[in-house]
Amino acid sequence: MSTPERLDGRALIYIGIALLTWSSAYAAIAHALGSFTPGEVAFARLGIGALCFAVLLLVKRVPLPARKDWPQLAVLGVLGLTAYHLCLNTAETRVASGTAAIIISLIPAATAALSAVWLRERLSARTLTGLGIALLGVVVVVLASGKGVKFEPMAALVLVSVVCSAVLFVGQKPLFARNSMLGVTGFTFFAGALAALPFGLGLPQALAHAPMAHIGSLLWLGIAPTFIGYIAWNAALQRASASQVSSFIYFSPPIAVLIGWVWLGERPALLTVVGGAVTVGGVILANARKRPAAPANTASIAATPAKQC
Repeated sequence: MSTPERLDGRALIYIGIALLTWSSAYAAIAHALGSFTPGEVAFARLGIGALCFAVLLLVKRVPLPARKDWPQLAVLGVLGLTAYHLCLNTAETRVASGTAAIIISLIPAATAALSAVWLRERLSARTLTGLGIALLGVVVVVLASGKGVKFEPMAALVLVSVVCSAVLFVGQKPLFARNSMLGVTGFTFFAGALAALPFGLGLPQALAHAPMAHIGSLLWLGIAPTFIGYIAWNAALQRASASQVSSFIYFSPPIAVLIGWVWLGERPALLTVVGGAVTVGGVILANARKRPAAPANTASIAATPAKQC
């Protein structure tokens, strides 16, 4: 499978869907943690996602990936889904939201570095500069939005989530060339949900005592950011390089601020808008491609008389 040099319109739509759903996950997780443990939230989210994938694969008659890819997909599911969500959910009980937002924004840089080593993706100086500028913009957005920023030992769990997410994004990419994207994504969720089962054994009892609002948060997490979000993300990842697609994760904090403005009437400060603009500029720079050199003017060459020997 050849990777396009530029992100096309369809890939950008997929990325937009993924980011919009993922940006809502942080608030939903914080809400659900009012009645459920981090492990129960992770298992419920992955379990609902896995059930949705099982129905989708049956209805569309999508074949499972090749058996030789099952061990790799199982490892990716456990690391990129189970470990990622357990660490992030646990961190959200102690780590300030601003701290988590800044650390999780390291995913594009980690994905780009891993892509260069694992997939041999060539990263230009322009791409690296754009990633750095976008990260600076995210830091400005987080600080200007008044979110708490306090680095403590528990923040290391968010860093683990960053590494796990990068491994999932990069590790799945080669498998799309020989398997169905839906089959690959669904299999990782089956593995991730199974690995999270021991951490969610108390979920039935917790559901019996939880208010409907918190149960609704679990359903939202399992369907929107998980099932829909990961399908959209992997559909984009199938069409472009891992480093290109992951660079758009920098848009998540500005999108969250925009949602708060439209939904809750939280007007952003001028510095927040500036940080968002810097982030957008960095992502554009990271995904810019040099124009190919103009071909030689063959007409003028042909018109030039040849020298006699």
